[in-house]
Amino acid sequence: MSTTTSGKAAVTTGRRGNALGDALVITWRNLMQFVRVPPLLVFSVIQPIMFVLLFVVVFGGAMKAIVGGSYVNFLMPGILVQTTVFGSTQTGVGLAEDLSKGFIDRFRSLPMARSAVLAGRTTSDMVRNLVVIFLMVVVGMLVGFRPDGTVPGYVLALIIGLAFGHAFSWISATIGLSVKDVESVQAASFTWVFPLTFLSSAFVPVETLPTWLQPIVEHNPVTVTVDAIRSLVVPGLVVPKVTEGGVDWGAIGASILWIAALLAIFIPFAIRLYRRLT
Repeated sequence: MSTTTSGKAAVTTGRRGNALGDALVITWRNLMQFVRVPPLLVFSVIQPIMFVLLFVVVFGGAMKAIVGGSYVNFLMPGILVQTTVFGSTQTGVGLAEDLSKGFIDRFRSLPMARSAVLAGRTTSDMVRNLVVIFLMVVVGMLVGFRPDGTVPGYVLALIIGLAFGHAFSWISATIGLSVKDVESVQAASFTWVFPLTFLSSAFVPVETLPTWLQPIVEHNPVTVTVDAIRSLVVPGLVVPKVTEGGVDWGAIGASILWIAALLAIFIPFAIRLYRRLT
């Protein structure tokens, strides 16, 4: 009896020890989809580039006086956060697609950690977001984006943006595992992502919105994160409520708290839903 118990314990310990390796394998598998199906990455890149060009060309002249400086400098941090949030919706879509095609059943039959499928999916989507952000910044530079922060500030801004998108990927994973149908997941994702991103400071200053709406927008996690990244990337831009030196440490701290809270809530929730499926 003790030998059997020891054997089970050894298997459990071994699976836990291989959890990271399993997650990396799933991450690589998901990234290879972009290599084998290039349109997946192409269309992921086109959308944020279109937003940059559309807002800069159409609204740039009118917004310059409102933001008190270069509108493209004001806009780019908002587009960065919007890109990671929109990109996170692909996590739920990918999981729903794997469910519909039977890949989840195949993963279940393999001796791999249960958390690897979700961790691999969210990590691969974070890597994709990194590529998209890089290309988006290049396009922004071509249309006049001129960051004036420091290298450590840029690195911190990138980490915050990717971590924020990663947290939203776990929300999307929860939706994907709950809804399961690909088309329904897409519809469900954008019904909450669009209001969350557009009712924020990503595209316009909060002060330009109706008075009754401003408190809601100010406490929006997207607004908090955009303000944090904006103060790190373009501290020379006139941004309301920043501390001396242009860096809004209050917004940075609040954004980190939001990220930690979302991860603490939705990682266990998504894993529980996945275990119920298997």
